[in-house]
Amino acid sequence: MSDDFELDTSDLERRMDGAISNLRTEFASLRTGRASASMLEPVQVEAYGQMTPINQVGTVNVPEPRMVTINVWDKSMVGKVEKAIRESGLGINPQLNGTIIMLPIPELNEERRRDLTKVAGQYAEHARVSIRNVRRDGMDQIKKAKGDGLSEDDQKFWESEVQEMTDRYIKTVDDALEHKQSEIMQV
Repeated sequence: MSDDFELDTSDLERRMDGAISNLRTEFASLRTGRASASMLEPVQVEAYGQMTPINQVGTVNVPEPRMVTINVWDKSMVGKVEKAIRESGLGINPQLNGTIIMLPIPELNEERRRDLTKVAGQYAEHARVSIRNVRRDGMDQIKKAKGDGLSEDDQKFWESEVQEMTDRYIKTVDDALEHKQSEIMQV
């Protein structure tokens, strides 16, 4: 009956890819001493009764390597955007100039660099946990199929497939973390 069992590995890969994609987004938000518009992506502003990304209330620009500017479209939102940036934990002190908020990016000191590498490690661990959860779901599907008559050889085959996929994605997370940490620690 279950000789035709086929584990949907493409679904598992899609979900693991999602964890990697989320990790890259989180890594992009970590400061490395250089200005980047993506560092503001996780910052949300309370606008018109709901939480909104900064890039939906103003234009984010990087006019020079150590400066990010936000040209807020609605003058009444300037204070809220400024407050959201101050409370975001980015360690940046916004400066107002009319509807333009300037964010000078200070040099990272050694202590702040170490803190950021720890945050990067936490992001990587969240990604690993997500990948392991997908692995567990795949293994549960295999166990259920075994209960429905899947042969032991097929069970071993599918379990090794899922484990190989998991190992490959965990290595991708580890490599991305190592790269990000070296980027942060670079002076």
